[in-house]
Amino acid sequence: MNYRHVFHAGNFADLAKHAILTHILRALTARAVPLTVIDTHAGAGLYDLQGDEARRTGEAGVDTLMDAVDAPAAFDDLKAAVRRVNARGGRRYYPGSPLLIAQALRPRDRYLACELRPDDHAALKGVLPREAGAQVLRDDGWRIAAERAPAAPAGLLLFIDPPFERPDDPAQALAVAAQTLRRNPAAVIVIWLPIKDLTGFDDFVGRAQDVAGRRTVLVAEARLRPLSDPMSMNGCALVVINPPPGLEAFSRAVVEWVARTLGGAGGQGRTVIFGGGV
Repeated sequence: MNYRHVFHAGNFADLAKHAILTHILRALTARAVPLTVIDTHAGAGLYDLQGDEARRTGEAGVDTLMDAVDAPAAFDDLKAAVRRVNARGGRRYYPGSPLLIAQALRPRDRYLACELRPDDHAALKGVLPREAGAQVLRDDGWRIAAERAPAAPAGLLLFIDPPFERPDDPAQALAVAAQTLRRNPAAVIVIWLPIKDLTGFDDFVGRAQDVAGRRTVLVAEARLRPLSDPMSMNGCALVVINPPPGLEAFSRAVVEWVARTLGGAGGQGRTVIFGGGV
């Protein structure tokens, strides 16, 4: 599977992922401790929805969100970010996770944005504000996370959002999560993944629980349709280890709206907690 960001910018998965990310960032930047964010697969940071790649798939659902009268308040921060990157009006551009992260951080926080693709790396360097404490690295995000994650008690958000070009991406995500938790047990780890079939998805969630041990794991799912065709991307999920308070209700509002509004018959949004409640 290839889920390179530019082809799917502003689609249902981005809306779910980025709305939930805004809540996590708000919660972590409200804490007194300085925060480090490591983004293993940052992408280009800003996407032109009128570009060839985005138009080729025609997946963007951001217009539906911006026009909706029933969208919950959980989308307010994301909608504000969309308006900021379209200051002249319209909805041509969509902000990726790097912009959302950089705009949320305080002066004492730092952000390591990793992107190996030369074109996306160059684009990202031009997008991120230098005053945001952001470093744009043309480097392997798996390695950077393993080597540069700060030890406890430092605040840490590890954001894992690979394009799934490699079959070992899920295993890599779990391995890096385990290594990070050994170094910083209170780190908040967010893993985005597509949902294709129930067996593969349940296996990943089970292994994530093993990695988390006794820590809380939150799984927010936006399924657009029943999981009857394992060759299709039928939905997406965020798996969050050490979720901040309030995320359960927040993410439920997000994924239920996404599944109801952008999904088809049999679509479902749900949030499940393992090991406690938040």
